[in-house]
Amino acid sequence: MTQPMGIGKAIRIVRKARGLTQEDFSDVSSRTYLSSLERDLKSPTLDKLAQLAAVLQVHPVTLVALSMLAVPDTGHVRELLALLDGELATLTEADR
Repeated sequence: MTQPMGIGKAIRIVRKARGLTQEDFSDVSSRTYLSSLERDLKSPTLDKLAQLAAVLQVHPVTLVALSMLAVPDTGHVRELLALLDGELATLTEADR
């Protein structure tokens, strides 16, 4: 099985897709910290991930989902979404 890309690469992919520089995150993060995240030298807390996602204009779950993909293509995304949909449906039904 191929390893997932990780949160750092997911952040970098979305940042570049949005045309943002590391400096564009100065309100929520230093350029050095963001660089460390993107190189997988550090891992963000959930709070920091939410702040970064806000700058990227995506939901934090989008970053987590993208980070779990080995190859960010449509087929893999659909498989992951189907898995999440099934798991969430089971868990919310169990809560009733």
